[in-house]
Amino acid sequence: MSRLFSVTRSLQEVIDHFRIDVGPPVEVPPETVEGTYGLIVIEKDGLRRLKLLPWGFPRQTSEMRRSGEPHSRIGLVADLTNPLWEQTVIDPRYRCLIPITHFANPDGVKGSKTRTWFSLHRQPLTAWAGFCRNTREFGPVFAGMTGEANEIVRPLNDRMPVLLKADEYQRWLTGGIEEVIKFQFRGPPPSEDFEVLETQDRWQSGIPPGRAIPRRSARSML
Repeated sequence: MSRLFSVTRSLQEVIDHFRIDVGPPVEVPPETVEGTYGLIVIEKDGLRRLKLLPWGFPRQTSEMRRSGEPHSRIGLVADLTNPLWEQTVIDPRYRCLIPITHFANPDGVKGSKTRTWFSLHRQPLTAWAGFCRNTREFGPVFAGMTGEANEIVRPLNDRMPVLLKADEYQRWLTGGIEEVIKFQFRGPPPSEDFEVLETQDRWQSGIPPGRAIPRRSARSML
């Protein structure tokens, strides 16, 4: 799955949808890429809290350590057995909901890739299953869990965000490791639930879906 998502709804809509009890006076980022800020929802002491944190846990391979390279970021949780996640995924206090309306994949040939956005029909705001933790290297951060892509996403990527329905939010926030495994390995949501917005916007353009320049193709009409 690509490392780009967007929230095209207002802060008040996010607060209402997720039933936030404690929310900071922040602006909703028009888009989030690894290393930049995104909204997350956590639950603590029975209250849902909205936070604005950087996307991406610290990552450093043995080769990076040997060469003295600094930590990079990893914002996607694809393999629950990776030692990087072993202490995080089992503990519900490290779970979060990531508000999201669109996620994007790069489309086209190398050197001139454009943005193709995916969103749910008739559900302008939903939650991506996420993890968050305070790290020594970067401070508080978050990451999103990915699963198998459906047919409409697969031409561009074989992974996609694990999206949650509203009645699944509490299970994700408070369930055991069995719930995490069930959510990651269940089948992807049906392709017919999604809208596709293929754009003329270059991948690094910073143009959010609300201001995108559409590009028509066969996939857009699926």
